[in-house]
Amino acid sequence: MCGYAGFLTNSISEDIEMNNILDGMSSELIHRGPDDQGSWVDINDGIAMGFCRLAILDLSSAGHQPMTSKSGRFVVTYNGEIYNHNHLREKINNESIKKYDWLGTSDTETLLAAFELWGISKTLKNCIGMFSIALWDIEEKTLTLARDRFGEKPLYYGMVNHSLVYGSELKPFKKFPHFKNKVSRRSLREFLKYNYVPTPLSIYQDIFKIEAGSFAQFKLQDKKIKQISYEKYWSLEEVILSCKENSYSNESNAIKDLEEQLIQSIKLQMQSDVPLGAFLSGGVDSSLIVSIMQKISDKPIKTFTVGFEDSEFDESKFAKQIANHLGTDHKELFVTSDEVRSIIPKIPKIYDEPFADFSQIPTHIVCKAAREHVTVALSGDAGDEIFAGYNRYFWGPSLWKKLQIIPFRIRKVLGKIILILPKQAWFFLEKIINFFVPANRGINRLNEKIYKLGTRLSWIESIDDLYFSLISEWQDAPGIVIAENNQKELLPDNFMMLNNVNDINLEDPTERMMYQDSNGYLQDDILCKVDRAAMATSLETRVPFLDPEIVKLSWRFPLKMKVQGTLGKKILRKVLYKYVPKNLIERPKVGFGLPIGDWLRGPLKDWASDLLSPKRIQQEGYLNQDYINQAWNQHLTGKRDNTYKLWSVLMFQAWLEAERKS
Repeated sequence: MCGYAGFLTNSISEDIEMNNILDGMSSELIHRGPDDQGSWVDINDGIAMGFCRLAILDLSSAGHQPMTSKSGRFVVTYNGEIYNHNHLREKINNESIKKYDWLGTSDTETLLAAFELWGISKTLKNCIGMFSIALWDIEEKTLTLARDRFGEKPLYYGMVNHSLVYGSELKPFKKFPHFKNKVSRRSLREFLKYNYVPTPLSIYQDIFKIEAGSFAQFKLQDKKIKQISYEKYWSLEEVILSCKENSYSNESNAIKDLEEQLIQSIKLQMQSDVPLGAFLSGGVDSSLIVSIMQKISDKPIKTFTVGFEDSEFDESKFAKQIANHLGTDHKELFVTSDEVRSIIPKIPKIYDEPFADFSQIPTHIVCKAAREHVTVALSGDAGDEIFAGYNRYFWGPSLWKKLQIIPFRIRKVLGKIILILPKQAWFFLEKIINFFVPANRGINRLNEKIYKLGTRLSWIESIDDLYFSLISEWQDAPGIVIAENNQKELLPDNFMMLNNVNDINLEDPTERMMYQDSNGYLQDDILCKVDRAAMATSLETRVPFLDPEIVKLSWRFPLKMKVQGTLGKKILRKVLYKYVPKNLIERPKVGFGLPIGDWLRGPLKDWASDLLSPKRIQQEGYLNQDYINQAWNQHLTGKRDNTYKLWSVLMFQAWLEAERKS
């Protein structure tokens, strides 16, 4: 796990200047790579590559980057891990004319040898891992930027002052001379919808993200930098279509194959030359990952949980029960509300661009706690998306089945009625439901979910509309972002419509939602959240559920093997129960929630009021202050719970303030 930055230019003619610029850019990434720094500059070709290393495999100088291939043709900076790199070395040895003389044991050296032998596309297809790569071809004078299958590792690129700039984060871009890229109003609108800036956009005009499973190539032609190709080397759509043609019919065989593949994948991801552990929340996903890690390991696995003083949001006792049962070396970090809130001012710097998932705060806290003991931590992320774990997968299709019977005009009226009813009524209904149903089928925060539905009934006309309404905010205020006169935002040549579910023929509404989550929410929210939260503390995180073989298996399982009534991840649970008693697992899911809404009316009120000041918003000129002011007043009086809407605006405002100060 590391960080890198660089540029391709024809406007800088001094070698010293190129090196100074690169040093300034790289200095912004020390948190991603505190162990070693390096640079490679060719003034004649206008290419500069900088690197900050967090040493995980081969801690010696043989893992130093930028690294040049044995033939001298390629130079690479690379962030991530190639889990199967030892297997790739065997293939390279077998296919090379003569045995390859390896200098060290790093996966970076393996990657370069593979590029020389197989080329770019074939190499990327053979790699199992998480990675973003910047590769300079000295012979062809071509820069290749590549990203892993699911976008676990970040990679930004774009034009700054007529030069192509790229990097693991946006911070280095601002160190490039004359960086003046404006805030993209299109990106801002998307952010306020989804609470993240979706790929391929970034918060800045003319700066983009390489899409997952893709690589782009650039070179200097006729004194101009041109994108010469953009290729998708891996496609989730193709995986789904091929796997659904080969579905399992026998559940016992499916369970057996899944467990075997999980063991194999986790064993690969436990390779490390530095201390390694895992996050343990006590839920299905993290408990299964830790169970198999402990099965593989000959000593107690280090596990980490963050606990909160508010019992409504605290799962630490459940995690401790799992840890005791498995015999892990378990660490708990208990934090107060004041300690949690102290993270909020740091969010703009941690996330680089506006990001508004509440769980970003406890995620950063648990990463910081883990980093005191380990350098690598495995997580249970992605289990919900590929094994059907989210509540919306169950009650969303069921709700739509009932709603579509009602004419659209009547649904709009129903939405207004929901919003009129006092939230106390929904609290009362939640208590009644939870009294009569089993504990593992209970409902948390019904009032929030009902009000969210009420605001959306006025415009949803299909199951896809319902899905996007469930994962988005500010749909009822399309004019919240003020358009800039004569603003024309360029988009990359490869730009495609975001979250286009029509790209694939999936009739089942639950599977449609899972596909859309895997293509958007997983990459730009969940994986982004964990990467930035962890790397801010110099911690590497790994996600075993995103092993491509596990993803393939998951789409071979019929939905009935994943979902049983209103219970998801059925097949994962059956594997887990081989390791952990069912009674330690089955309970209402809490997740990384926080009482942000209450804090905005209390200890965060002054901070929020300052950022949401109508005068301030009007002077900045990005947002419609009437919408913001109405939402803020409704929240303060308790008339509406506008926590999610307000948090997205606050995260943009806090980011904007940090931008002015940087």
